[in-house]
Amino acid sequence: MNATSDGIPVRRPLTSNGYALDPRADRLGRLKAVTPEELGDRDALSSRFAREGYLYLPGFLDAATVLDFRRHYFSALAGSGLTRAGTDPGEGIAADPADVDRGRLRTSLFREVVPGAEYEALCRHPRLVAFFQWLLGEDALHLHRRKIIRHVGPGETGIGTATQAHYDLVYLREGTDRVVSAWIPLGDVPVSRGPLVYLEGSHRVTLRQEAEGTLRRPAASLTADLPALADAYHARWLVTDFTAGDVMIHNAHIIHASLDNRDPDGVFRLSTDIRYQAAAQPVDRRWQNHWHDEDGL
Repeated sequence: MNATSDGIPVRRPLTSNGYALDPRADRLGRLKAVTPEELGDRDALSSRFAREGYLYLPGFLDAATVLDFRRHYFSALAGSGLTRAGTDPGEGIAADPADVDRGRLRTSLFREVVPGAEYEALCRHPRLVAFFQWLLGEDALHLHRRKIIRHVGPGETGIGTATQAHYDLVYLREGTDRVVSAWIPLGDVPVSRGPLVYLEGSHRVTLRQEAEGTLRRPAASLTADLPALADAYHARWLVTDFTAGDVMIHNAHIIHASLDNRDPDGVFRLSTDIRYQAAAQPVDRRWQNHWHDEDGL
């Protein structure tokens, strides 16, 4: 077991789409967790959100609630052969990709799980809703219907296997830029399992460039080369080991991506990302249908 200069334990170099992240202290760091004291101080938390562009909330949701949904998800897709035969679906242990019935997987995912009551209930968890009401200072909220849920298999490498670097506004230009995202790991997601990573301070750059009109990017990722992007921004990629119940909140301008899933035990990373905003603000109409991987966004 090795560790980065910031004390992050890793068995091997962290990679994203096959690119190895630079482990030096000025290129790799750790996400800062919100403390219980800050969680009760709206002014302090709002200031921190503006300053950092994200809020890392360890143990925000009850772990049992999250793990129950994880079991529901993999049980619903088990008929496709997604998880290894003879294992508990709730563990999310990947089967050989060659044995997966892709047609049945897509049917179960997009016709049963995504529009299902269980998924909707998770995304509208009372504690999430109350938190966004509190953070945004609005009682009337809008949850975008396009809610994305992903399982990422272990051992997949190369361009396109991990989420490439991007910021959310490029996909949400027809609504308010004050839309706020929640990324929820559905189960434990240590760095070896491919969690999201955030480019420190990048929201300040994109906010300024968006305001100046010098950065009107199309709905596309910035790059798969995370080390080069960190060099270009003179910034660190911030990472941590997530556990079931943790929640990440981020604004529409901070650049983020994901690591490769290199879990030694063959476990899927499962996560969802959802978006809330004040109901009175402009809503991107393209995000008001259930997510499908062929919806063009």
